[in-house]
Amino acid sequence: MKQFLLLLLISFFLVGCSSVDKLVKRGDNALAIGEYAEAAAWYRKAYIRTPTKDRDQRGVLSFKLAEAYRRYGNVARALGSYRTAERYHYTDTTTCLHEGDMMRMMGDYKGAREAYNRHLEKFPNDEAAIFGLRSCADAEDGADFSAIYTVKPASLFNSSRSDYYPQYAGTDGDMLYFTTTRRQVQGSDLSGITAMKPGDIYFSKKDEKGRWKTPEPVEGLNSEYDEGTASFNTAGNTMYLTICRTDGQYPRMAEIYKSQRSDAKWGKPALQKITADTLSSYAHPALAPDGRTLYFVSDMPGGLGGFDIWRVISDDKGTGIVENLGPEINTPGNELFPTFRENGDLYFSSDGRYPNFGGLDLYVAKPQAASAGWHVSHLPKPMNSPADDFGITFEHGHNHGYFSSSRSTGGRGWDKIFEFSYPEQLQTVKGWVYEQDGYELPAAQVYMVGTDGTNEKIPVQTDGSFERPVREGVQYMFLAVCDGYLNYHQTLKPDTVAAPVQHVLQFPLPSINIPVLVRGIHYQFDKAELTDSSRVALDRLVKLLRQNPNVTIELSSHCDYRGTDAYNDELSQRRAQSVVDYLIKGGVEKERLTAKGYGKSRPKVVTRKIAETYPFLHVGDTLTTARIDTLAEEQREIANALNRRTEFRVLRTTYGLFDEKGNLRPEALKKREDESSAATREEDMEVEVYD
Repeated sequence: MKQFLLLLLISFFLVGCSSVDKLVKRGDNALAIGEYAEAAAWYRKAYIRTPTKDRDQRGVLSFKLAEAYRRYGNVARALGSYRTAERYHYTDTTTCLHEGDMMRMMGDYKGAREAYNRHLEKFPNDEAAIFGLRSCADAEDGADFSAIYTVKPASLFNSSRSDYYPQYAGTDGDMLYFTTTRRQVQGSDLSGITAMKPGDIYFSKKDEKGRWKTPEPVEGLNSEYDEGTASFNTAGNTMYLTICRTDGQYPRMAEIYKSQRSDAKWGKPALQKITADTLSSYAHPALAPDGRTLYFVSDMPGGLGGFDIWRVISDDKGTGIVENLGPEINTPGNELFPTFRENGDLYFSSDGRYPNFGGLDLYVAKPQAASAGWHVSHLPKPMNSPADDFGITFEHGHNHGYFSSSRSTGGRGWDKIFEFSYPEQLQTVKGWVYEQDGYELPAAQVYMVGTDGTNEKIPVQTDGSFERPVREGVQYMFLAVCDGYLNYHQTLKPDTVAAPVQHVLQFPLPSINIPVLVRGIHYQFDKAELTDSSRVALDRLVKLLRQNPNVTIELSSHCDYRGTDAYNDELSQRRAQSVVDYLIKGGVEKERLTAKGYGKSRPKVVTRKIAETYPFLHVGDTLTTARIDTLAEEQREIANALNRRTEFRVLRTTYGLFDEKGNLRPEALKKREDESSAATREEDMEVEVYD
């Protein structure tokens, strides 16, 4: 009898092992083709059937279960399974690393740091763990702009399952499309990837009172497959979308489709073939504002790792050359969900960039015309959270819209749509108008012109200041004028910002009546050659003369009292001529320029500004040899430096306006307007903007 019972127990054990092995194999097969939820279900069954005393097997299954949960976004269950694996002493090369990742996505930065440090004890200098530690610090130190940003759930669009990737269609702001896995979608089977129904595209339209109507499915577009991430051209009559078709034996590769709208109905989607590669996914299409360049994500060969953002010129003739956006945008992690604002700013999500609060974070990439590259910025709290944040859309011309986030679903991997807004007037400009080397000019006027139609004459306050709101992406020109002074232009084009910013512009107006010091001009020792450090000051002077095309000036150079009169006269003349030659090369007519070297014959007269800076000098002092000899040694050097200077004074303000008979030339007035306008548009000149 005992022998019979022993054989029976062995038989049960062998059957149990065989059953568990089959369940694990099914889970492995499902994981291999991307059916993560189905893989988790098989692994869980195998785990339940594994005896508690078989700790090694339970550790392995816990890790496999955690991997499946992690890949379809069930952060809470993934974290629990990683911890179980660690409790069973199964520490795969990534167990502690992913445990840290999951805790970071749950907002437990202290626990995440501990997990990353445990990983680094075994794998020192591992870049992924170092990234995780740095991201924890970023999240804890990141500024919270909740007083500026308003973020709240968009309850009307959200269901009991996932709702994500909202996108406006067209520029009217009255149509919003999004992806949903709610119970009413067309597919009947649960997805092996997410354990939810396949996604469908729904839309909502505003009624006559501007309120959103109840969302409904897009007719003729949805099927039993996964449809989602719809984006649109500017007119709103072309839709690009992602479709994932089902295959029970092979991985499901995402593909990009295109649909055209005729009247109120969308046509059958047509496949947009990007490349001949059939083993890679192509998803998340976004059409650039130019209407021709299609941005998308793919894991095709040639990327930087994970999913990258790519682009291709697409039109009726097909697609052109496929281009990876490169390391300015892409990382070894995943870059997903590209979208555009009408000004060309590219928004996307990434889990591989600094800073990062956890999971996918939202970033904005601004195109840089000069370098043909991008400047990438991280969106602040509360736009980003420890969870996944992605799929943003802006109402045309406004700082409000919608985005997706899994922040409020307890780590279950369900995405919801959130509404956001921040003040339309988030930025201001404050200007200061003053006499160059002098004081404020309350009698001045400032003209403000913008590419958005702004055209305003602004009075200056008693302290010489003015202040006005400005809008991001608008090119502004400011012109300061005052009787007795030359005009001065400044330009400003504000970028998108996450917090209130005040841009400060300086308007130092050169006097027409007294000599004006040209700061920052330096010569080689005992020579007339200009140093490279003088270019900034000289280019600024070229700009000033172009902005005032009817002015002629005398450009003078002065020396200190050391050296003979003849030597100083000759050296100062050559130095003045060097400056004039530079201005001529910069495009200033030589007839407008006179070079004069005064040597040491015109010592500096102390102004109120100089006396305030150097209390040992007094207003009205002339820095002659006799006066300088009364000073201490250190003070004498300062006085000599004040005498060594380059100045200009205005000779005429009517150059080119009159003919030889004294009649006003109409063409000269037009030239004056054209040249002044051209100088204002000059974008490569130095602009003194202090933020």
